Amino acid sequence: MRCSGTPTTDASPSASSGDQRGAIMLAAVFDRYGPPEVVHLAERPLPEPGPGELRVRVAATVVGRADVAGRAGSPFAARLFFGLRRPKRETLGTDFAGVVDAIGPLAPGEERRFSVGDRVHGFTGPHGGANAEFAVVSGDAPVVATPDRIDDVTAAALVEGYLTALPFVRDVGRVASGDRVLVIGAAGSVGSAAVQLAKHAGATVTGVASTPKLALVRGLGADSVVDYTIERYDDVPGAYHFVFDAVGVSSFGRMRRALAPGGVYATTAPALSVLAVLGPITRLLRGKRAAVHFTGLLPAAAKLTDLRAVTALVADGTFVPLVDRVVPFADIVEAHRRVDTGRKRGAVVVAVDRRLATTTEAQHREAGGAR
Repeated sequence: MRCSGTPTTDASPSASSGDQRGAIMLAAVFDRYGPPEVVHLAERPLPEPGPGELRVRVAATVVGRADVAGRAGSPFAARLFFGLRRPKRETLGTDFAGVVDAIGPLAPGEERRFSVGDRVHGFTGPHGGANAEFAVVSGDAPVVATPDRIDDVTAAALVEGYLTALPFVRDVGRVASGDRVLVIGAAGSVGSAAVQLAKHAGATVTGVASTPKLALVRGLGADSVVDYTIERYDDVPGAYHFVFDAVGVSSFGRMRRALAPGGVYATTAPALSVLAVLGPITRLLRGKRAAVHFTGLLPAAAKLTDLRAVTALVADGTFVPLVDRVVPFADIVEAHRRVDTGRKRGAVVVAVDRRLATTTEAQHREAGGAR
């Protein structure tokens, strides 16, 4: 990203067509770790796309568990990515949907993947920056065209859930037909995606959720559900080939008895102590192993392939991304508060486009996506 040059541009609410240098945008920023209130909207220079980069006018973005961990600097392991003493970057958010607004100059022979005006959705990369009116992404970033039958809220939501869950289900758990899979946090954005992905692979899936969410998890295709408020899910020896904790509330020590020989336990939110002992645990416990997979750090090409695949499956109705609620950009602090509660059902989407906030929220509520 740079602040000069002459990219191909399009008109937008915050900048005119032509030379937009010196224009401004709104971004959700923070400069210290803390509660949701450390996040606020502020004016920032409109970023210019560098060679091969795209600038996207963001219509919808997501506040997820990784974002609230980055904002809070907790658990402490999050600071390995976001900065030990203070945040390294002021704008969070990796998942977005919107419209290509500008394209940086291309190198000789380089092919243009998109044109100005194309609807797209994707992942900015670990550097974030999607919680803003405009985001700049590299030309090889995992960004794909948004099909006409997918709205921007759904497009943003699918990026968070499925791009995270797919590598766990396919690569870490190697889930196949006949496997028994346990998904902890099955009603969240990542957990709900994992339930659908595991069922798609032919597994028998048990989803763990609270009482009000059990019917929702069954509706996603789970063969059985466990109400963690009144039942245990770790006390059946050898019950599961793959245990996926999508919310980071369990541990390998707690779940290893429930793993079948050769079974795998994986989590999205390991503590530093888990990272320290993964090697010894993997070797000692009857072939059972724990795995940590930082999906946000996977190569862009791999994520691009995955995003294309899951987008097609959402477009044809095979997968249904869950949307907890749609929050106007001006109320992004409320999105952080909602995720902090741990009670969300699916993705908390932030409508940067005001028109989206007043229309799509009602549509998703009627469909049962907002609660």
